[in-house]
Order: sequence, then structure tokens, then C-alpha cells
Amino acid sequence: MMKKNTNKNIETFEELMKLGDYSFTNTLNSDPDAKVNGENKFSREVFSGHYVPVSPTAIKEPIYISHSETFFEELGFNENLINSDDFIKMFSANMSNISNLTQNKGWATGYALSIYGTEYYAQCPFQTGNAYGDGRAISILEAVINGKRWEFQLKGAGKTPYCRGADGRAVLRSSVREFLAQEHMHALGIPTSRSLTLFTSKKEQVQRPWFRDNSYSKDPEVMLEEDVAITTRVAPSFIRVGQIELFGRRARKNEHENALKELEMIVLHLINREYSEVINQDLDLEKKIILLVNEFQNRLTSLIANWIRVGFCQGNFNSDNCAAGGFTLDYGPFGFTEMFDPKYQSWTNGGIHFSFFNQPVAAQKNFKSFCSALKPLLSLKPEVLEELEKIENNFSKFMQEKMENMWANKLGIEKFDVELFEELINLMIETKVDYTIFFRELSSIPNDINNIEKSFYGNLQNENIKSRWNNWLEKWKSQINVNDEESKQKLSNQMKLTNPKYTLREWHLVKAYQEAQNGNYEPTKELQKIMTKPYDEQTKEIEEKYYIKKPSDFFGIAGISHVSCSS
Repeated sequence: MMKKNTNKNIETFEELMKLGDYSFTNTLNSDPDAKVNGENKFSREVFSGHYVPVSPTAIKEPIYISHSETFFEELGFNENLINSDDFIKMFSANMSNISNLTQNKGWATGYALSIYGTEYYAQCPFQTGNAYGDGRAISILEAVINGKRWEFQLKGAGKTPYCRGADGRAVLRSSVREFLAQEHMHALGIPTSRSLTLFTSKKEQVQRPWFRDNSYSKDPEVMLEEDVAITTRVAPSFIRVGQIELFGRRARKNEHENALKELEMIVLHLINREYSEVINQDLDLEKKIILLVNEFQNRLTSLIANWIRVGFCQGNFNSDNCAAGGFTLDYGPFGFTEMFDPKYQSWTNGGIHFSFFNQPVAAQKNFKSFCSALKPLLSLKPEVLEELEKIENNFSKFMQEKMENMWANKLGIEKFDVELFEELINLMIETKVDYTIFFRELSSIPNDINNIEKSFYGNLQNENIKSRWNNWLEKWKSQINVNDEESKQKLSNQMKLTNPKYTLREWHLVKAYQEAQNGNYEPTKELQKIMTKPYDEQTKEIEEKYYIKKPSDFFGIAGISHVSCSS
């Protein structure tokens, strides 16, 4: 967890602007064709450079919905900032009439696309891959706050050269989901981009494909007119594996004379932004790359183990949705598993390769793409290249160790027991268990099956199943270190710090964004308050409303049990 800001609060917008420090645009290359193309708000190919300068497109008459009080406090932002006209303008994408800006343009970046380790070009309208990138996300501020660098990015801020013919907007539905999910994940103790503010507008709507009410369709059936919204997401950087991959591909193919140099520049910038605390700046490039690959592997494997710990599935884990800093990025078709299924996948187009228990393999594919992108920088150093490939080939072993440690902690046992684990997984599938509720109830060290039955979607009438569950509980109890009431309570408290009580269920999100569309933002704020305390025992009223299994009426319903790629 980040330490609280001990500096004086940032009281005014002017004070915030004085902290601006734009390392990305000041040290990396701008697209050389940017000036020729004016405002850079139409779909086109970008052949070189690390970013394209582009001004965000303001939403009309912005309506404030919420901000993250937790993140405001961590940054040292005074709550009054949210009432500042300039603050509202900037974070609703209006940078045209703000006098205190040290930089009045934003920037968008390109990246490559790999799906499960396979390079793709065809989805680009030019069939080259040169139009992949930030199609509706525009960074507007980089600042050093309390000794830590942050980048502020508006999602839904209008067209860029990477929009591929789309409108550059995000809708309220997906913006509410991302705004709530980022702060929830942070509260769960999982590295993630953060949420700062959420604004909408009743004066601008866009059309999106979606499902009819109570539909079982796997494909969107209608075009809905939805309010636009802008959420500000914040991270140390937004450099993705796909971004490193773009410059690696260009260098590998020698697409322009500066291709190898631009790859080196973006890699060194990544190290400065995300890994400066663990990689000495005085080392030569080759040593930095080896340390980078090792540390990214460590972060990525820890991240995936944590995702599975809390039941999170990143339904579209392409290389462009994988942060090179090793944190969670892009909350499109994500979901938290409810009725446990190793093959759980909320996105209708995600397939088995991005399913819940397959996330370690998906991560390995992205890690391989990352390593491949770095190899042009080591072409003259075969011994270093060999060292990199050794790390690359060791990923699955490293991932397995992280997973086993996670499962041991989740079960409160000292050492992972594969037989105990596999028996549990089979029982959970067979008896249709709610993932979050089961592990939370297990954390109370139940005496018998009656104490965990709350998590079962069906009644236990089969005596054989009952017997198997009770036998499993006895095996499990023989491995936990509980000798008396004091040791039992100690282990219970420890397990409850690993197994959250509340996770963000889609049917709660649906109610929040539907009410927001009608101008009622209270459900969004209520969810925000509850989901930023996911491990806490909250009130009985909250427990009865949010610590419950998915209602049977919602199973199979489009937009709840499954989603299209969220706009």
C-alpha cells in the first residue's frame, strides 16, 4: 500500500499544475507527421515516434458523479479541488480555456497487438498494424506528487489517429464499471491503475451495440443510445507490453532508420518510470534489460496469482492490455467469478485462452512477446540473449511457485498440498460453490459442512457429497495449525486478510450504471464505499444486500453473466 501523503495538501488547481513534469513528451520522440496532420483527430497510420500530440475533446456540460476519496487523500488533494472550475474542465477534457496549464495538449500512444502470443495486423484498417493504439485514451498530465510520478489519462476523451474510425468516446456504463473496479482492486491489495474522477454528460450521446433486456444472446442485438462519460485513470505510466512490442517489431524489420534507437529509448524510459527503484541507472543497457525482464516476471506472476486469489478474470488479456509495469490495466470485459468454474470467462469472444484458470498461460504468452520485443537490442550480445531466453523459458516454473504459495495462503496451510487442492477444486465444481463466499466462510475455520453451506448454489441432499466434503474438511484441519481457540482466531484473521468478503459482482454493477443513466448516482457511490473495504465486516444491512450468491434469475442473462467487449 502507498504511504499517505505527509506533505501539505494540494489546495488549489494552480498548486497542482506547478507539479507538472512531462517526462514522456520531453524525453521521447513525437510523431514527425503530427504537425502536417493538424489536430490529429482522424484515423491514420503512424509510422514512427513514441506519441502523437492531440488535444482531448471536451464533453458538453459535464456532470460530476464521483471521485476517489481514498486516492485524493493519498495524493494529498484537498477535497475542495473537485469544486474548482479549472479542475472540472481539465478532467472532463476541456483544456482550451485554462490559463495555468504548462502544457495544453495531451498525447496518445501507439502499440502492437498480440493475442495469446500471436502477432496480429489484420484488425488495423490499413492491414499494417500502424493504426493500433490509444483510440479514445488521451494522457493530459504527468506530475511528480510527494516524490512519486503519476500520469493522468482521460478515457473517452475523443478521437486520436488510433481511433480506427470510431468516435473516441466511452459510455457511462463502461466508465462506471472501470471507475469502481480500479479502486476496488486497489483495496483488495492488487497493483492496478487508479481512478481519480468520473464525469458524464446529458448533452452528448453515442450509439453502442448491446443486448436486449433479459436476453440470453451471446452477441449484441441492438444499438443503444448511451450518455458519454470520462473517467480519469492514473498510473506511474501507461506503457504496455504491446507498446514495447510495437518498437521491437519496427526494429526487427528495420522499418525506419531510427527504429532500433526508438526501441532503446522506450525501454530505458520504461525502466526510469517503473523500475528505477530496483535497476541502477549507471548500469549498461544489457544488464538493465536482464534486470528488467527478471523484475517484470516477478511482478507479472505475482499479479496473476493475486487475480486468481480474489476471483478476478481479465477477459481480454492481449499484450496491449498488459501493463509493462506489472499492474492491472484496462477494465473492459473483466469479471469476478461467482459460481466457481475454472473456465469462467465473462467476455463472449474471449475463449478458453483468457479464462479464469488459464490466466497464468495467457500471462506467459504476453511475457514471451515482451522478451521477443527486447531481443533486437541484444543481437550483438549472444551471451546476454541466451540469459534472457533462459529467464523467458523459466516463466512457467516461476508462475507455478507463485500459484502454489497463493493457494497455501488462501487455505491457511503452511505448504501447498496438490492432492488436497485438487480434491477441493473437484468438489467446488461438482457442488456449484460461490468462490468468494466459500473461501470467506472457510476462513472462519468451520466445524463441519453446515458452516460453509451458505456458499453452495444448490441444497446438499446427496449423502455421498456430504461425506466427501466432511472428509475433505477433516484432511484440511489436519494441516492447519490450530490447537486452541487463540490459534484458531489467529489463523482465521490471517485467512480473512487473504480471502475478501466482498467482490464486485456484475449484477451490482448493472444496477449502478442503469441508475446512473437515469441520473441517480447514489448506487454508484454506495458500491464505491462498500467495495473499497472488501475485507471488512460491514453492517448487517450491507451483508444481506452484497454478501449473497448470484440470484438464479440472472444466470445466462446477457450483460450480467456475459458481456461483449465493453465500450
